[in-house]
Amino acid sequence: MTDKTFASEREEDGIQQKEQGRPPVDEMQTILIKKTMRSGQIIRYPGNVVVMGDVNPGAEIIAGGNIVVMGFLRGVAHAGAAGTDDKIVTAFRLRPTQLRIANHITRAPDEQPEAYPEYPELARIKNGVVVIDRYVPGDKQKA
Repeated sequence: MTDKTFASEREEDGIQQKEQGRPPVDEMQTILIKKTMRSGQIIRYPGNVVVMGDVNPGAEIIAGGNIVVMGFLRGVAHAGAAGTDDKIVTAFRLRPTQLRIANHITRAPDEQPEAYPEYPELARIKNGVVVIDRYVPGDKQKA
C-alpha cells in the first residue's frame, strides 16, 4: 500500500481501538479474527484478513489483501482496497450483501437460493468481471 499512515479501527465488545501512525503493513501480512463479526463491526487492515467465524449482515471487512472467512459471509467484503484486482474473497458460504474487489462491485442476487452449496466458494476478477467459482484446494485459480 502507498499510504504511510493507514488507520485501522476495530469495534470489539463495545470498545473501539484505534491505531494510527504505525509503519505501513505489507499486503502479505495477515490479521486473524477469532470470532463472529456482528452488525456494526468494521475491520480495516492493509494486509490479508482471516475470520474464524461468520460475518453477519451489517459487518464490514476492508482489506488491502485477500479475505478468507471460515464460515458464512453475509456482510460487506472489500478485498484489494488499495486498487489491486488480483485479490480474492473466499468463504465456506459466500452470501455477501456487497462484495468488492479493487474497484469492482457486486451484490447478492435478490432471490435466495433454495439450498447453499456444500463447498467453499471463491470470488475473484476474471476478464474485468467479478466471478464466483467453487474453491478447489491446490488450484492456482488462474484469471
